[in-house]
Amino acid sequence: MSLQSEPTRRGAGASEMPFFERYLSLWVALCIIAGILMGRSAPDAFDQLGAMEVARVNIPVAVLIWLMILPMLLKIDFHSLVEVRRHWKGIGVTLFINWGVKPFSMALLAWLFIRNLFADGLPAEQLDSYVAGLIILAAAPCTAMVFVWSNLSNGHPGFTLSQVALNDVIMVFAFAPIVALLLGISSIHVPWETLLLSVVLYIVLPVIAASLWRRWLMRDEQGEARLKRVLDRMHPISLGALLATLVLLFGFQGNQIIEKPVIILLLAIPILIQVYFNSGLAYWLNRRLGVDHCVAAPSALIGASNFFELAVAAAISIFGLQSGAALATVVGVLVEVPVMLSVVWIVNRTRPWYEARA
Repeated sequence: MSLQSEPTRRGAGASEMPFFERYLSLWVALCIIAGILMGRSAPDAFDQLGAMEVARVNIPVAVLIWLMILPMLLKIDFHSLVEVRRHWKGIGVTLFINWGVKPFSMALLAWLFIRNLFADGLPAEQLDSYVAGLIILAAAPCTAMVFVWSNLSNGHPGFTLSQVALNDVIMVFAFAPIVALLLGISSIHVPWETLLLSVVLYIVLPVIAASLWRRWLMRDEQGEARLKRVLDRMHPISLGALLATLVLLFGFQGNQIIEKPVIILLLAIPILIQVYFNSGLAYWLNRRLGVDHCVAAPSALIGASNFFELAVAAAISIFGLQSGAALATVVGVLVEVPVMLSVVWIVNRTRPWYEARA
């Protein structure tokens, strides 16, 4: 079977990370600074952008989110789901971590740190919103950057592609119920209509549009070359949309951050703990089940990383551009690259230990 996905055709042994992704945390930090400065110097312009809403959906942000998400989903070949049966142990571990552990462990960490240990250092009126943002962040498994992490850890491309495709399918049905359940347990009001609208707008419709677009691009023997050209053209647009979204968010969040700059650090702590806990648990479970390292490594990385583009979109739709939930999801973007690179380093360095299992 032909795995028709541009990222996986680089080969499992690829070791180079694209320049822009390598320094994503730096670009995010610069966008934070730019957004804060622009928000303070032109508050009326940001107020006008924030007011451009239809059914609580901010139109400028919705356009930017679609520009982010579509190129990522375009990479996914849903025919690769036939690979699932070949790697059922690794798939099972990843699904257990993504849907049975990660959202719930984050809800626990958010309650422990945000509502208890760090409560005095955070704005009291935003505590529930911060908790909600962290839960939303953890409820969406990563879609795009996982291909980079898999390549850097010599992961099996067939496993990575099939796992991402399966997670995308599950996300259509499971994202809203899990978020609603955990927000309800956390005593946070769930606007069901807005949550379902977010799922339709940022998961269902993009998945359908990307599938149809991909099918059209792959209509003949020139399909792979045509798909690669489109992805190459869309890649800088996708990254630019991400950075523009961050500038908008921090344009609205600037005053809050200037008043309490430690907010970002405090929000990052439960995210970091969650990443290391879930990646370590997935890695250990795969080892116990006798799964090959080339599957266990991407399994651990997929189990730990987040689809932060979707999380940002959902947080904005449900709680608004100026909410603590939106800020919490953006902190996930800030820490994503350095923390996941550290997980890549760990799984690569521990390969001899992993393969020495009985």
